Amino acid sequence: MGTGTGVGTALRTSAELGEGPTWDATAGRLIWVDILGARVHTFDPASGNRTVMSTEQHVGAAKPRAAGGLVVNLRDGVGLYDAEGRFSWLHHAPSPGRRGNDAAVAPDGALWAGSMCYDETPGGGTLLRLAPDGTATTVLDDVTVSNGTGWSPDGKRMYYIDTPTRRIDVFDVHEGGSRVTGRRPLAEVEEGAGYPDGLTVDADGCVWVALWDGAAVRRYTPEGALDR
Repeated sequence: MGTGTGVGTALRTSAELGEGPTWDATAGRLIWVDILGARVHTFDPASGNRTVMSTEQHVGAAKPRAAGGLVVNLRDGVGLYDAEGRFSWLHHAPSPGRRGNDAAVAPDGALWAGSMCYDETPGGGTLLRLAPDGTATTVLDDVTVSNGTGWSPDGKRMYYIDTPTRRIDVFDVHEGGSRVTGRRPLAEVEEGAGYPDGLTVDADGCVWVALWDGAAVRRYTPEGALDR
């Protein structure tokens, strides 16, 4: 995005609740989801090719897999579609009134998958770490709307958003990525500016945050200063 000049519309589309844009570098395509429409979209900007895949449940996030296919954060847990489109569950844990929301792939290949209640019950969601060997660990169990998650370029910090807190939080990462400690605020979004939602971390270690109901994207430095 750079200085903010030259920003335009890459693709005009519609969704009930569009979320989670993810660049699949191997395939050269953009992946995103329509959560409530239960669809996974892809777009190849080089060819203009678009695909839409329906899922059997509401889908909070879809990420590319090294072996091909997609891992998806669904209503009742985390599943995968292999390269041929066959579905299987990786972690099946239904909870009435709750669904998967945003998710992110850590440097070690683990999937950190968040959840939330449909009615946004305070503390009704979780943040789960699904290790490459399939082991599932609940990292946070008092989350309201689990959203953006990302890591510093050196892998020593993890950034995280629980949207109603209005904060971007930071953790220290240990044991190769399997454990985080020292949760603390990096930055707080002021009243009236919107709510922090998705995030990504750039090569400079700065944190880009999309503001829901704020019509904006912000970049914060690793020290928490609003950079642009």
